[in-house]
Amino acid sequence: MRAVSFSTDWDAVTAEALTHFKELLRIDTTNPPGNERAAADYLARVLDHEGIPYRIVESEPTRASLIARLSGSGRKPPLLLNGHLDVVPVEREHWRHDPFGGEEHDGCIWGRGAVDMKNMVAMSLMTLLMFKRAGLALERDLIFAAVADEEAGSRHGARFLVEKHPELVRAEYVLNEIGAYTFYVGDAVYYPIQVAEKGICWFELTAHGTAGHGSMPRRDNAVVRIARAIEALGTVRLPFHSVPVVETFVRSLAHRAPAFAQRAAPLLVQPAFARLLLKLVRGQDPEQAIALEALLRNTASPTVLKGGRKVNVIPSSASVLVDGRMLPGQTVAAFLAEIQRVVGDDLKVTVLEQHEGQVFRTDTPLFEAIGRAIETHHPGAVAVPFMIPGFTDSHAYARLGATCYGFSPVKMPKGMSFTSLYHGHDERIPVEGFAWGLRVLADLVHEFCCA
Repeated sequence: MRAVSFSTDWDAVTAEALTHFKELLRIDTTNPPGNERAAADYLARVLDHEGIPYRIVESEPTRASLIARLSGSGRKPPLLLNGHLDVVPVEREHWRHDPFGGEEHDGCIWGRGAVDMKNMVAMSLMTLLMFKRAGLALERDLIFAAVADEEAGSRHGARFLVEKHPELVRAEYVLNEIGAYTFYVGDAVYYPIQVAEKGICWFELTAHGTAGHGSMPRRDNAVVRIARAIEALGTVRLPFHSVPVVETFVRSLAHRAPAFAQRAAPLLVQPAFARLLLKLVRGQDPEQAIALEALLRNTASPTVLKGGRKVNVIPSSASVLVDGRMLPGQTVAAFLAEIQRVVGDDLKVTVLEQHEGQVFRTDTPLFEAIGRAIETHHPGAVAVPFMIPGFTDSHAYARLGATCYGFSPVKMPKGMSFTSLYHGHDERIPVEGFAWGLRVLADLVHEFCCA
């Protein structure tokens, strides 16, 4: 890995990137409703000033995505840097600082989207600006996509672009979110690189019963029936499934662990031992145990209840929305069969949104370059392939044949958990970690795209 070779004042570049980052955090793009147009317009003003061509595409009014491109020689296919502009809702009363203030406190930038994922949007923007100003000769087109609607399934963002404007985002490789954050295991340091993700099956469970007066309880009360189903989903562990990328990740962690952990860790991916080992992990780090378990099986989390309208009326139906996640290789039909074995066949299942999980190859020049970039900028650390229990826009770009990696680099201090920050209260990113990530991203793109 060679560092960016053109003349760069990294202090000035970092300060400029932080300015854009904070401004993006101050634009409320909570999804729903999204309103990503305001953030896309901000990026457009920056690109206009630099003379970088772009397009803004709306799937619906205010649901905007921006796509910019630096053209290369065309000797190699494009690389796309992807970042979504929308963010999940906040509960302001649980935040120590304004979630849409873009404020700096305690060495961190605070705000909804700080790690998910306006940091990557700002770093990608700054990379384009640096390359344009330096007049670098590119072997590949470098595409920057700042898209809408990832948090609700990508229908108005990446999926819309892939289906309606594929020429704008067609690329050989995509660098996306949730990867290249510091992960400590004892004295060893890793950077998980997302090469796989779960699919989704969001569905509604509905129970029907006899309507009546609340003063006369009924055995077929729809609310009670749906409550039983919720209790069952909340306590059951769906069947164990082995996924090769998870086995590789666990064995990679074990390789540099103390002797006992080297022997014990691989047993996590064996059904006979997984439950006992996860219990031990849960006693030490409950959050890590939850994350690990989600990599070993399909999951279903009840999230939204819908029932009656009046306290003294037993409704004829009640329902719950369920966030279902499927491991790569699992079909919707097989997943729903697991669900119905838990809740029974007498409840109606309505699928609301679904796509299958993804696994991307790691025997590529880009993955090799990622490993070199991590080793260069954090000597002794190791990049390891990883699967996330959620999904990203990568499932959409995969439809165009792209190889997608989660690579949104950030250096985290010990004691600050990256996985607890995205979608959590007090979302924030260390200033130094952001600056480190900007340098790593720029160097990687330079090596991979420049002649």
